[in-house]
Amino acid sequence: MRPRAALRSVVVAAATILLLGAAGCGSSEEDPYSIPDEFQDYCEEVEDQQVALGDALGEGGPATGLIKALPSFEALAAEAPDDLDDEWQIVLDRIHDLVDALDAAGVDPETYDRRNPPSGLSQEERDAIDAAARALVSPSTGGAMAGVQQHARDVCKTPLTIGAGARVAGPSAT
Repeated sequence: MRPRAALRSVVVAAATILLLGAAGCGSSEEDPYSIPDEFQDYCEEVEDQQVALGDALGEGGPATGLIKALPSFEALAAEAPDDLDDEWQIVLDRIHDLVDALDAAGVDPETYDRRNPPSGLSQEERDAIDAAARALVSPSTGGAMAGVQQHARDVCKTPLTIGAGARVAGPSAT
């Protein structure tokens, strides 16, 4: 009888472990694919800006597309969770720096050609534009943009952009 008692104890222990395991897994009504509450506003903004971002990035060259996308980026940064503040700040600062350099030189981003700059553009203005463009395509900017995109995919369950400019990558120099 002793072997039966031991067997019964093992069966009871195994059943208890299975029941406790089942109670801990799968009994939650939470959807593993749902967006966490603390990210709802940001993820809604991501969805609201997807088409505008795709269109802006698809319309111009790499730098002008980012400049056109700046209002969407600013809206996203305003709703972004705290853990994305650094990434968004890098992206926004680099785009603003290029816009400021172009504005200070009186140059239209749509028509600026680095190889054939407009007459009257000083070397100092050209250097400022080049420096801002290099910073915009730097690894730190690319890393920040990659982090923002990855967060949209992982947390919001959607890409940052859809449409013509669906790929937000590091731009080439202006």
